Amino acid sequence: MRREPINFLERETQRVAPRRRGLIFFIIIILLFAIGGCVRSHLAPPLPEDATAYDPVTLEPKKPEGFLNRIKHFVFSKDVTLDGQRRDRINVLVLGQGGIGHDGPFLTDTIIVASIKPSTGEVAFTSVPRDLLVKIPGHGERKINHANAFGEADASGTGPELSKKVVEKTFDIDIDYYIRIDFKAFEEVIDDVGGVRVNVERSFVDAEYPAPNEAYQTVSFEKGPTTMDGETALTFVRSRHGNNGEGSDFARSKRQQKVILALKEKILSFQTLANPVRLKNIVETLGNHVVTDMEFSDMLALMKLARELDTSNIITLTLDNSIDGLLKNGTSSLGAFILEPVSGNFHDINKKIKDIFEAPPELNVAKIPDQEQPPTPLAPAAPATPSGPLVEIQNGTWRAGLAARTKKQLTDQGFAVSSIGNTNERPYLSGGLYVLTKDADAAMVEALQDLLDLSEKQTPPSGERGATSTDILIILGEDFVE
Repeated sequence: MRREPINFLERETQRVAPRRRGLIFFIIIILLFAIGGCVRSHLAPPLPEDATAYDPVTLEPKKPEGFLNRIKHFVFSKDVTLDGQRRDRINVLVLGQGGIGHDGPFLTDTIIVASIKPSTGEVAFTSVPRDLLVKIPGHGERKINHANAFGEADASGTGPELSKKVVEKTFDIDIDYYIRIDFKAFEEVIDDVGGVRVNVERSFVDAEYPAPNEAYQTVSFEKGPTTMDGETALTFVRSRHGNNGEGSDFARSKRQQKVILALKEKILSFQTLANPVRLKNIVETLGNHVVTDMEFSDMLALMKLARELDTSNIITLTLDNSIDGLLKNGTSSLGAFILEPVSGNFHDINKKIKDIFEAPPELNVAKIPDQEQPPTPLAPAAPATPSGPLVEIQNGTWRAGLAARTKKQLTDQGFAVSSIGNTNERPYLSGGLYVLTKDADAAMVEALQDLLDLSEKQTPPSGERGATSTDILIILGEDFVE
């Protein structure tokens, strides 16, 4: 009997191929997960620095459109994990300095280690007195507030890094991030959010508060909840010679903690303030007045974490020279007043800091007052009636609608914009502000310069001129930032 030849390939294909295809697909998926996990930290693109790339509610990076882009985002995207999160303790060193224009501009009068325990939402503040004697690399034993100044003397912007190293070495802890802020930034941040409401624990008067020209002035605060603008809040945290128990660095440290918590509460209580775009604008506006090693994505991750923190019971550790304190008064080899450990070394202090969540030294249960509604760009005040010199705006770029948008910005602030249009020649790399008549007073010109970040120039470019009724001509160039 004649047999038909057997096609093993066909039979194998018909019997096995469907199952094999499913198996292969499954293996590919597993490999994607495995490879994604292995190479994510190496091949992941950096998290976006563009504030609009983040969801304003979740503060997470927005997911890309399209199936392939979503797959790539899933496999290669970088997780927003803060340093210290895996060991369940994030330490942030907060430094405050006077800044340029103040005596001892780089001496840090504020030194706070803010610690967060993500698993429980607990927060702890360790306030370090500026007169604490420590070892500073290359400078021997000096007051801890000199570390930042020594770093700045070596290279601008490196003071916080040296301060971080000194704090880590002295207290045997890891500092994950640092942030240094000066007086100007402190005032501007608080003013930008519409002020903070702080509970003044007790009334006090300080007759030796610093005033211009090396003079003194008298300042006072009344007990109870008080709404403070930037200048008032700065006075509150800087005062060192108040009566009624408020005349020490240690009392000042507690006031600093109150303002920090009130600011945190204010920002997170209102969605318009906890907005990535608003945060980015604040950071960029402050410029050199704030120095930090945080990436923008770190700031958003920290802000997201801060929403879950328990700030009703803040653990506080203030290193002081009280009867039961860990420090005592002393005199340095240079004859200066210093503070040093009672025990002669930092072992007891370091243990207190290390165990701050397991054996809290003190609980600050003072309730943070409810914060008032902040100003928001989503609901601007009614524009003032335009008045004063007439302003003409000409668009010297190819950006459609730039002049119209700038006109709205100016009229919302009360400026009288007579007309808008385009320059005869385009584009201009840089723009300027041109005063064409005597009706434009200096204050008006300065206000326009500050608002639009434009410099005053003498003569408009050849071929460009304003209308006969125009007092101030504004030409917008490619360098103009909306």
